[in-house]
Amino acid sequence: MAKANAGPSSTPAPRALKRRRFATGARGPLRGVRVLDLSRVVAGNMVSLALADFGAEVIKVETPDGDALRDWLVNGVPTNWKVYARNKKSLCLNLRRPEAIEVLLSLVERAQVLIENYRPGTLEKMGLGPDVLHARNPKLVLVRVTGWGQDGPYRHKPGFGTLAEGMSGFAALNGFQDREPVLPPMQLADCTAGLYGAFATMVALREVEVTGGAGQSIDVSLFDPLFSVMGPQAASYRASGRLRSRTGSRSTTAAPRNAYRTRDERWVCLSASTQAMAERVLRSIGRPDLVDDPRFRTNADRLRHSAELDAVIGAFIAGRTLDENLAFFEREEVTVGPIYDISQIMQDPYVVEREVLAEYPDADMGQVPMHCVVPRLSATPGAIRLPAPALGEHNDAILADAGFDPSRIAALRASGALVGPAPGKPPAADCSA
Repeated sequence: MAKANAGPSSTPAPRALKRRRFATGARGPLRGVRVLDLSRVVAGNMVSLALADFGAEVIKVETPDGDALRDWLVNGVPTNWKVYARNKKSLCLNLRRPEAIEVLLSLVERAQVLIENYRPGTLEKMGLGPDVLHARNPKLVLVRVTGWGQDGPYRHKPGFGTLAEGMSGFAALNGFQDREPVLPPMQLADCTAGLYGAFATMVALREVEVTGGAGQSIDVSLFDPLFSVMGPQAASYRASGRLRSRTGSRSTTAAPRNAYRTRDERWVCLSASTQAMAERVLRSIGRPDLVDDPRFRTNADRLRHSAELDAVIGAFIAGRTLDENLAFFEREEVTVGPIYDISQIMQDPYVVEREVLAEYPDADMGQVPMHCVVPRLSATPGAIRLPAPALGEHNDAILADAGFDPSRIAALRASGALVGPAPGKPPAADCSA
């Protein structure tokens, strides 16, 4: 068995995140794929981010108000926008004007993917339904992200990820039995739907590429993907006839598994998902007698007596500091690690050396830390090529590339169909030099 890596000291020496320039020359394996992203907020942006990171040309088609992510500010800085809109370009169109609709349809003819997250029926009311889009481009992949899908009894209901997180069973199982259900502290449903949407987009593009077939519509709800990653909860309910209760940090499939407080008021997480690891834990803490104890002999036994098992392990961990626990369990090759906050994550040598986070030039912050491209491909890796754009920053360049001459672009701007860059929001600084 490979040696478990319990992680570094609780107080790692400060390390500077690596500073990177935007890899403006990087092409990526999705080069040549053009994506029109009409979506707002997280889920649709997660679809296009996954594609953009691997080289797709993503054009954010924004309204004059801009994507709502621009307004999610932290100390005055739109940090969500800076991350989710990296590697994208901004085209600002007033789609209430017929001239802007015609511009968009012209771009559709040259695109491979269009992403939208309007309520079902809205795109059709705009004169941009699948029939219209596929008439202009039969091979277009149309990704439709909604709360509840394009059909079914809830299709017309508004839907944010919070509702999916509540109704999918996630919140009911998250937290402790004697307390209220707990919603996630991040956009879990949106990000899950976005990754599923990106995968589905690649499947649909592959179909066009291999068979020469037509494009299609992809129906991505926020509920379905999150429900799918909840695992076999329906099968387990059918098999047992019982509802699962909230178990805090314990697992319902293996024991021991929990978060344990250390002597210096820090926390470690421990997981022993195999019989061999569970026995190693007990022997390492000086309790080999418990290996053959009827309460802890098998995984099923340990699950039934998890509170008693946690008391034994917790007492051992509580007698040592975080550093002492990590050093001890690493020597014993037991799978234990620290529970970090973001300030500790940013100093961890794993995060620094693998560039899980890196610092990129930024007009507002000087340097902005950003997660790396995931996953890592050996031959055709993704790259961060562009900073998040200012509203309408690429208007002229996008339309010129589509064959619009300067006089037509000027006419679109004069009519109000083309908007921006917004006053007071100059284009982002060129950070590639």
